[in-house]
Amino acid sequence: MDDPLEIKLSAARTRLVLDHPFLGTLVLRLPLVAADPAWCKSIATDARALYYNPDYIQDLSLAQTQFVLAHEALHCALSHFARRMHRNKHRWDVACDFAINPLLVQEGLTPTADALMLEEYDGLTAEEIYPLIDENDQQEPLDQHLYDDQQSDSGPGNQDNQGQSQKQQQRQQGQEQQQGSGESGGADDEPEQNKGAKRPPPLSRQEQEGLAVQWQQRLAGAAQTAIQAGKMSGGLARLVDHMLQPQLPWRMLLAHYLTANARDDYSYMRPSRREGNAILPSLRSAELDVVVVIDTSGSIASGEMEEFLAEVNALKAQLPARITLLACDVELAPQAPWVFEAWEELTLPKELAGGGGTSFIPPFRWLECQDRPADVLLYFTDAEGDFPAHEPACPVIWLVKGKAKVPWGQRIQLN
Repeated sequence: MDDPLEIKLSAARTRLVLDHPFLGTLVLRLPLVAADPAWCKSIATDARALYYNPDYIQDLSLAQTQFVLAHEALHCALSHFARRMHRNKHRWDVACDFAINPLLVQEGLTPTADALMLEEYDGLTAEEIYPLIDENDQQEPLDQHLYDDQQSDSGPGNQDNQGQSQKQQQRQQGQEQQQGSGESGGADDEPEQNKGAKRPPPLSRQEQEGLAVQWQQRLAGAAQTAIQAGKMSGGLARLVDHMLQPQLPWRMLLAHYLTANARDDYSYMRPSRREGNAILPSLRSAELDVVVVIDTSGSIASGEMEEFLAEVNALKAQLPARITLLACDVELAPQAPWVFEAWEELTLPKELAGGGGTSFIPPFRWLECQDRPADVLLYFTDAEGDFPAHEPACPVIWLVKGKAKVPWGQRIQLN
């Protein structure tokens, strides 16, 4: 511990554990490894360790050092290495940084000068930020994400060229092996430990899946530690709750709940005498009465509404259903309701008033005044508004964009 850099890193981790136990506990899960500056410009992670450029850390203040350590740990805890899927690597890396940095600032940490932050992205997940980033965006993330086999330094315009990225990686690994083997000869050769760690290999899909489970367990453990210490902020608590929810596709969950409420049953009524004396079960089906409410307060884009209605239409083709469509911000749209019979396609009205605040009370007040009770109510919203004091008699399914909670009913997360 005589090395000033090691003392600085140790002090930064200690301050995080004492002042921000949730983040500090996560940081302790990542071994700190001094990296070869030839490939590590600042800091990096492969979800197994935290790599740092000594010169970069040396130039940071103690407060900024806490920020970059927590930044890397949060990338791992949120499983960003396993959530990219088909997305462009550069845009995904930028989106992940935009999602993480505001959280750390809200926790009172001091960002570095190169930390990406935009107010309009505050509170959004990386999946929500990704489509908002231009395809030719030239911004660079704070760190290097070493999760897969695409090189982040191959340039934003070449991220989808898989073959070229692999060739660049092979060339770089060959150069590193040549440097490490001492083929260059001469007095400039130094012991391996003085050069720093080589760039780690990318994660396989199996490794990503295993680490995602491991980091989810660490996320839950760190949250429990912070709660016991009385130092778990509301923002991080909502984030943890969101991450620990079962991540099932919302379409599958919607289909499950609609099917469960379908009025299909078997009848054992005595048949006609002409059909014989045997009483066999026969399937009888009644039309499902579904109320669909769309939040028009401005938080839900028109394209997202269309996608949601298309999914309801697909399910409607399998289950005979009569759809009553409502639109609401602080009050119901004047033209509502729109009724679609089982044989009619569900479409969005050409004009939808809205864009104000949000209140969920009017649709349920309307529901109470109807003679015919609904079998199920689907509410498409961000769940940020005023809720009725009492739960209605019919089942309610909330399809929620964002992290807000609902007081009752079944909540399905929309990513």
